[in-house]
Amino acid sequence: MSNELSIGKSSQYITLNENLHSTVPPNITVILPAYNEEVSIGSVVLRTKKYSRRVVVVDAASSDHTVDVAEMAGAEVIRNHANRGKEISLKNVVETASDSDIIVIMNIGVCHDPGLIPRMIAPIREGTFDFSVGICFSKLKKGSENVLLLNNKSTESKPIGYLAFSKECLSKIDFSQISLFSMRSLINLAEKTGIKALHIDIQEEHEASLFRAYKIGVVVPAYNEERLIQETIDGIPAYVDKIYVINDASTDRTAEIINSTTDPRVIPIHHEVNKGVGAAIINGYKRALADEMDLVAVMAGDNQMDPDQLPKLIMPIIEGKADYAKGNRLLSKEMREGMSRWRSFGNGLLSMITKIGSGYWNIADPQNGYTVISKYALETIDLDSIYTYYGYCNDLLLKMNAYGMRVVDVTMPARYGSEKSKIRYGKYIRKVAPMIFRGFLWRLRMKYMVLDFHPLVLFYFASMVLFPLGLIFGFWIILQKLVFQGPVSPNYPLFAAFISLAGMQLLFFAMFFDMQANKTADLKTT
Repeated sequence: MSNELSIGKSSQYITLNENLHSTVPPNITVILPAYNEEVSIGSVVLRTKKYSRRVVVVDAASSDHTVDVAEMAGAEVIRNHANRGKEISLKNVVETASDSDIIVIMNIGVCHDPGLIPRMIAPIREGTFDFSVGICFSKLKKGSENVLLLNNKSTESKPIGYLAFSKECLSKIDFSQISLFSMRSLINLAEKTGIKALHIDIQEEHEASLFRAYKIGVVVPAYNEERLIQETIDGIPAYVDKIYVINDASTDRTAEIINSTTDPRVIPIHHEVNKGVGAAIINGYKRALADEMDLVAVMAGDNQMDPDQLPKLIMPIIEGKADYAKGNRLLSKEMREGMSRWRSFGNGLLSMITKIGSGYWNIADPQNGYTVISKYALETIDLDSIYTYYGYCNDLLLKMNAYGMRVVDVTMPARYGSEKSKIRYGKYIRKVAPMIFRGFLWRLRMKYMVLDFHPLVLFYFASMVLFPLGLIFGFWIILQKLVFQGPVSPNYPLFAAFISLAGMQLLFFAMFFDMQANKTADLKTT
């Protein structure tokens, strides 16, 4: 088609003149579709007034005080008597804003930042486009992103946060037959009518504005990372308030580089003796708590943790869906690219052990240290009791489950560079596996006997007695028959099989009830 179409994945992102923020034309109407936004609507309306002549709230039959708060903040209110979600009709727009030069629709269910309005209206003010579409975070249903990734489908579709269009645009097209918040619908509209539409990805600005409301810290454990520590620090996003870099008694120039960094956010913490990565992270957590950080991430000093993935870990906690978010690189072969088969096998084995030990049956890749934890979780857990070796992440999961914390996996690709892993898997498994078993017993006692009671703990303990006893008895029968050539009652093999099977069945029952107990706890807290 002859007219320019810049909507969809092929669109180029634009950078606008900063002066636009200081010069806003007066004849702009901002429309805010709202449903049960009592908590946020007042502040959004007040901030939106800075960028527009009129603010109109289109209420979709809210059952709270959204309308009252919006009117007190100075907005005009249009009431829909039927709940249609956030959808509004062309009639609402035309009748409300027919005398405005530019109309902006802001989907506050996606984005609450009116500060992005100047960016959205700039292409229309310049006369280069008829309307612009701003997209930001993707909000997929639980599990749907993993399904898409397994089927090699894209997860890049994001919800529309803003629509901005000129008054002339209204006379060219009929919005009544389309969804104002459907990207596909808008793409089809632009193609049919030949209007000039611009797609703007506002995710970066949305992240910055959203995260400014929280104090975010990053803990960076480092041991002999002189080659990569500065690169790691430089890559941490600007919305992070504090960077706690823990030098765990490095013998190279790591301490010197940390001390000489010019980033004012960096807080160096030096260990005189090597205490282990777990101890380094715990010390960082303690300092972050003292500084009253709301969220604390962990990004290792070897630059293997992609800063672009950090918002995906932060969002579940901000949205109140989790107390702890961690990365998962094991979902698919593509995600594991660069991970050796031995390392992948070891992570898979430890995932299964940790699922049973921690009670988080939905998590995988427990050795992934890329995490974000809430202030509430840090204040609840006894940080001094956390394991100080590489198995700290497994132990932390054990503690969190016992105290009813919610944990989510965030799928992300493995990222490996020139840094070699310091983990020696033979030694690692020998040390961590017994720790997980001890933690498992502690979790059962604390969660199902001290803080509450559930009969699954009896099933677990009975299975721990019967199953090994059946195996030992069966082994003794084999020795008697084949080695010592002694007499064995024909009932003994049946008895050994019965004991083993009973123990296995009780174990499966216990695991099933453990899964159900954790699912029920999850539902109660969401």
